Amino acid sequence: MRKVLLTTVSLLLFALMAVAQGPSVLKPPKGSQLAIVVFEDLQCPMCRQTSPIIEQAAKSYKIPLVRYDFPLPMHNWSFDAAVMARYFEHQSKDLGDAFRVYIFEHQTEIFPGNLRSFADRFAAEHKTSLPFVVDPKGELAALVKADKDLGTKIGINHTPTVYIVSTNPSRPYTEVTKPTEELYQTIDAMKR
Repeated sequence: MRKVLLTTVSLLLFALMAVAQGPSVLKPPKGSQLAIVVFEDLQCPMCRQTSPIIEQAAKSYKIPLVRYDFPLPMHNWSFDAAVMARYFEHQSKDLGDAFRVYIFEHQTEIFPGNLRSFADRFAAEHKTSLPFVVDPKGELAALVKADKDLGTKIGINHTPTVYIVSTNPSRPYTEVTKPTEELYQTIDAMKR
């Protein structure tokens, strides 16, 4: 009983710290001074629009792009697409990223009944396969839910939500509210 109570209290304290710290809990990957962090929904039209801009900025500045899944409740296939993206990411990060780009490129053609056929076509084009049951143990779904929970804890309520995060303790993050207009300027400001 005591152990359960201690575990519960620890989890509550962690959740409170995440809320209290907000996005400052987000950090660049080890070895990086700066990173672009995006919480995205694969069915979100604005995410589709900003994705190429964010990817290009990461390449131009040679900084990591860290993606978190944040499927919105009104989107009827985004959660399943995120699980599939996680499946491909387990093969390689590049393959997972390529799948996300592919889904964004075909977003307007996709609906719940044909998402699987798009994923199968992507797999065939990349000389891999997608198992009949993508996530039999629910492990990939748990990763998507963990991303969503983290986003909720730090106050995210829309997609895309884009941050430039740094190792600088005096300025650990800046939200980019208009990624299509302000992304490069924000990165420049965070680099200084």
